[in-house]
Amino acid sequence: MRMSKQVCAGGVKIGGGAPITVQSMLSTASTDIPGSVRQAKALEQAGCQILRMAIPDLAAVRELIPAVRQAVSIPLVADIHFDYKLALESAAAGIDKIRINPGNIGDQDRVKAVADACRQRGVPIRIGVNDGSLEKHILAKYGHPTPEALAESALYHASLLEKFDYTDIVLSMKASSVDFTIRAYQIAAQRCPYPLHLGITHAGTARMGLVKSAIGIGSLLQQGIGDTLRVSLAADPVEEIQAGVDILKALGLRKGVKLIACPTCGRTRIDLIPLAQKVEAALAGCQKDITVAVMGCAVNGPGEAREADVGIAGGKGEGLIFRKGEILRKVPENRLLEELLAQVDKL
Repeated sequence: MRMSKQVCAGGVKIGGGAPITVQSMLSTASTDIPGSVRQAKALEQAGCQILRMAIPDLAAVRELIPAVRQAVSIPLVADIHFDYKLALESAAAGIDKIRINPGNIGDQDRVKAVADACRQRGVPIRIGVNDGSLEKHILAKYGHPTPEALAESALYHASLLEKFDYTDIVLSMKASSVDFTIRAYQIAAQRCPYPLHLGITHAGTARMGLVKSAIGIGSLLQQGIGDTLRVSLAADPVEEIQAGVDILKALGLRKGVKLIACPTCGRTRIDLIPLAQKVEAALAGCQKDITVAVMGCAVNGPGEAREADVGIAGGKGEGLIFRKGEILRKVPENRLLEELLAQVDKL
C-alpha cells in the first residue's frame, strides 16, 4: 500500500495509513438552505464522512456553511473556483477543508494569502484537476490531454503552495475515461507524497457511472493507491455514498455485511430476487463483518455459499437456513426473511 502524507479535515484523517473515507457533494442550490440541510443530514445518515459544497459567493459563506455546520457533525469542504477571497472567508468561517486550484486564483500574493490562512487554521487544501481544464503551458507541452499532462497539472498547482511552505495538500486528477484516470493517478502516486482523492469525473448516470467508478476506483485501490474517494453520479448523492461504501466492502477495505446472491436459474422455485433485495435493505445498517447468502436452490446453495456466515437456500415454497454450509432447518418461504434475520442477530 502506498503510504502518503497524512492531513486532517476536521477530525477525519486522510492518508498516512488512515482508513479510506467516502465523500460526496451537495447537489442542492447554494441558495436553498433548507434543502441543503436536508440533503446534508441524509448524506451523513447514509455514511458520508466528508461533505463538499459549492461556495459561489459570500452569501454561501455566511448562510450555507453555518447552517450545514449546525445540522451535521462531519467535516465540510468549501468548493471554490477562481475567487481567493471566498477561500479566505471560508477558512475564517470555520470550514474544515478547501477545494481550490492555486493556479486559477491570480498572482502569488493571493496564493500566499490562502496558504497562510489555511496553515493558521489547520485547513487542508484539495487541488482538483481534470482533463478538460489543463493549463495552456501544459497543453502546449503535450499537445493534447494525456495522463502525464493531468498528473503534471496537479503537481504544478501543488508547487505553487509549496513555495509558501504549505504542504497539507490532497490531489485529485479526474477524467471521464477510466484508463486515462487510472494512469494519471499511477503517475502522481510515484511522483508525490500527497494523499490522493479518487474519482471518475462525469462518470454518468447511476448505472454506467457506478460501473466506471467501480472499475477505476477499485483498480487503483487494489494497487494500494488512494486515500479518500467520491463516486460521481448523475443521481441522488446518497447513491454515491452507498456505491463508495460497497466498493470498499467488495475489496475488503471496510467491514460490514457482504451480501452474496445467486442469479437464479431454471431450478429456482422461490421468488428470490425480491427476497434478496429485502435482505439487502434490512441489513443496510448492520455493522457486523459477516457474509450473508441468498441462494436459489437447495441443490447447490449450501455448498456454493459454504463460506457464508449464514444464508438461505430456496426450495419449492420453502427454503433451508444454513450456517457455514451446515443446514440448520427448513422453513416456509414466507418466513425465510424473518428466520435469516434472526440468525444474523445471533452472530
